[in-house]
Amino acid sequence: MDFRYITISEFSRRSGYTEQAIRNKMNSGVWIEGIHYRRAPDRRPLIDVVEYHKWVEQGVTQGLRLAARA
Repeated sequence: MDFRYITISEFSRRSGYTEQAIRNKMNSGVWIEGIHYRRAPDRRPLIDVVEYHKWVEQGVTQGLRLAARA
């Protein structure tokens, strides 16, 4: 079974980001609550894997646009 929402520790294991790097993205506003992560009813933050992939692809698109301008 594949999950859309996963814990920070599981996301860290799968993505290679440290748990601290993930929390930094959340706390600094790089990842937005309600979009890139949500809180379960027990208030535990869960990463939205679908939105993470969109975030990565958006960055790739922006990088390609910047390279085309150079």
